[in-house]
Amino acid sequence: MKQIALYGKGGIGKSTTSANLSAALGEAGLDVLQIGCDPKHDSTRMLMHGAWIPTVLDLVRERGEGEITPDEVVFTGYAGVRCVEAGGPEPGIGCAGRGIIATFQLLERLGALKGDMIVYDVLGDVVCGGFAMPMREGYAQEVYLVTSGELMSLYAANNIARAITRLSKRSRSSCSLAGVICNAKNTEGEEELVREFARRINSEMVAYIPRSRTVQLAEIHRQTVMEYAPASEQAAVYRSLAAQVAANTRSSIPTPLEMDELEDLALQFTPV
Repeated sequence: MKQIALYGKGGIGKSTTSANLSAALGEAGLDVLQIGCDPKHDSTRMLMHGAWIPTVLDLVRERGEGEITPDEVVFTGYAGVRCVEAGGPEPGIGCAGRGIIATFQLLERLGALKGDMIVYDVLGDVVCGGFAMPMREGYAQEVYLVTSGELMSLYAANNIARAITRLSKRSRSSCSLAGVICNAKNTEGEEELVREFARRINSEMVAYIPRSRTVQLAEIHRQTVMEYAPASEQAAVYRSLAAQVAANTRSSIPTPLEMDELEDLALQFTPV
C-alpha cells in the first residue's frame, strides 16, 4: 500500500488536484482511499458529485467513537474512490488538528485504512501537531508539495519542507519529499520558478498543471475533470501525474530555503 500526502497553502488547489489524482488512479484500476484533512471538509465533494459527506469529527461529537460504523464515515465516489472527511471544530472553538487525529484513530479501529493507495489532502498553511500527524506518525510516506509561483504559496511549501526535514529525524516518522506539483496561475516565468524552487530544496517538479477553464466547468457540474471532460488536455495532465505518483520510487529529505533566499529566487523569475 502506498500512502501519499498533498500539502500546500489554503486555496492553492490541493483538493482539486487530490480529487482528480484519485479519480485518475481509480480509473487505472487501483483501490483508492482519499482522506480530506481540512476543516472545510470539501476535499471529496467532486468525487461525490457535490455531496457533503458526514465528517468523522461531527459523528464523534454526536455519538462517540464506539457507536460509529465504517459505512457511516467511508463513502464510495467516482471511479470507486473511497472518501473520508475528517472535519473540524465549530469556528473559534477547539483545535482543527483534532479532527485529523480522531479520524486516523477511528479508521484504524474500523480497519478502514487499506487499499492500493491512500491520498491524504492536508491543509499546509500551518503545520501544527494535528496537521503534521500524517507525516509525524508514519502514515504519509511520500509528501507532495502543491504550489504556484506566488511568493506566499512558495513560502507555505517551504515551511512544509522544513517540517519534513525535522520530522525525518524522528524514529516513528518515515516521510520524505516525493516532489513538487505546480498548480499554475499561468503567470510569466512561473514554471521555471517552481522548477528551480524544487531543485533548490533538493527535489524536483513532478507536474505542471496549467490553469484551465475546464476545471471550473467540471466543478460547476459537480464532477472531477476526469469524469466531466475525460478527453480533455487537462484530464491528460492528471493521468500523467497519477502514473508518475503510482510508479514513483524516489524521494528525498528537503533542504528548505531561508526567507531571504526565497524572496531572491522569486524576484529572479518575476518580470518587473
